Amino acid sequence: MNKFRYYFILLITTVSLFSCSKNNAPTIEPPRDYAAQFTADNTDIEEYLKTNYITVINHPGFSDDQDVTISSISAGETSIWDQTTYQLKSRDVNLHNITYKLYYLVLRPGVGQSPCNVDGVMTSYKGDYLQRVVTTGTATTVTATDFEEVKYPQQFLSLYSTITGWGEIFPQFKTGTYASNPDGTVSHNDFGAGVMFVPSGLAYYNSGAGLIPAYAPLVFSFKLFEIQRLDQDGDGVPSYLEDINGDGYMRTLATGVINPDDTDGDGIPNFLDVDDDGDNYTTKLEIKNPLTGLPYPFADIPTCSSGKKNYLDATCHP
Repeated sequence: MNKFRYYFILLITTVSLFSCSKNNAPTIEPPRDYAAQFTADNTDIEEYLKTNYITVINHPGFSDDQDVTISSISAGETSIWDQTTYQLKSRDVNLHNITYKLYYLVLRPGVGQSPCNVDGVMTSYKGDYLQRVVTTGTATTVTATDFEEVKYPQQFLSLYSTITGWGEIFPQFKTGTYASNPDGTVSHNDFGAGVMFVPSGLAYYNSGAGLIPAYAPLVFSFKLFEIQRLDQDGDGVPSYLEDINGDGYMRTLATGVINPDDTDGDGIPNFLDVDDDGDNYTTKLEIKNPLTGLPYPFADIPTCSSGKKNYLDATCHP
């Protein structure tokens, strides 16, 4: 009897727990509409640009050169939107079936090389996220909260794996020069520096990241010190050399959309295509052909009299 009573109580408890668990299960919110969210983000970004001013340190050769402080206007300062000391620009970015407007401020363009949007960058940066908060009554204001700062970078970051906004803006800037100091440190000069204002659809959108909440527009001030040429498909050709139209941007486009950086039209852009000319010979084999000894893209092998190309030796095969 006691045994029966024990199992009866256990059954009732289990059913109750499952019932409570089911009733209290969290609901999963579907992602917001991209167009509607961009409209909200763009409103917040433009308000932020119009209600804040920027202070930039000009201190060549020192680590604080081009450091940025953004503050709320309180005593007649000129807003970022209205100031004329630095160029406030924007890029149109087509993604998610809408066109984003991506604002960025050019503090210094740089004097060296520009990365393409899949290269690696050595950059110091400071990141803030924007939120609209209620101040008094129904009045709201856009506030910035810092979430990360890297003043002395130790590694390259691939623009192919960072947020979309980074890949869109960094190619608009160039590296600078550097010199080694007696104490082992390095001084950077004339590097590209700027501030980007990224809508959430070109950042972390509904997922957020770390301290960054979902649907938060981001503000990054940054300095571009060095670039690293990467090879995404491992074919021996740096990806920037597979930018056929030379605009600094390579993308995977929707099926049926003509891609200027896809030589064989197979839907795979050259920088991800191990056989970018579609001849069934990998690019890696083609660039090693002893008939030319030339690096890509000058490694096309002369056609043999038989009408066949040979990529493995100096003999024309029937």
